[in-house]
Amino acid sequence: MILLTPDLRYALRANAISSAAAQAQDMRFDPVPVVKFFNPLGAGTWLATELYGDDDTLFGLADLGFGCPEMGVFSLMEVQSVRLPYGMRIERDEGFYSPHPLSRWADTARRAGSIIHAEQLLIRAPSGAAPDLPTDPTHGTAG
Repeated sequence: MILLTPDLRYALRANAISSAAAQAQDMRFDPVPVVKFFNPLGAGTWLATELYGDDDTLFGLADLGFGCPEMGVFSLMEVQSVRLPYGMRIERDEGFYSPHPLSRWADTARRAGSIIHAEQLLIRAPSGAAPDLPTDPTHGTAG
């Protein structure tokens, strides 16, 4: 599977250019994720919003399945080079679409503990409403 089609590559590059322009003007740029990559045999999930000029460095939200999703940069070549059992590789979610900006994904994923759980919460949340989550996942309910 090709992880980045020409259209996705174009959208990611356009976001990177818009982000640089916004930063130069001290403005906030908070695009929606363009693409979602996932490990079909595990919890690894990546949401990308930007592709830098080197055609390898992506910016977005990464979750390796340890309960602490992080925003930052990651390498497209490294994601493409992952070899999984049974000849499988990291895949692109061809049906992925989100109306939510990356900041909302990051906040929800951090509180939920994963991008996978955040996706379910954001799908079920009424438009514009924040998912019903505690502000600190270390404080559970007493039972």
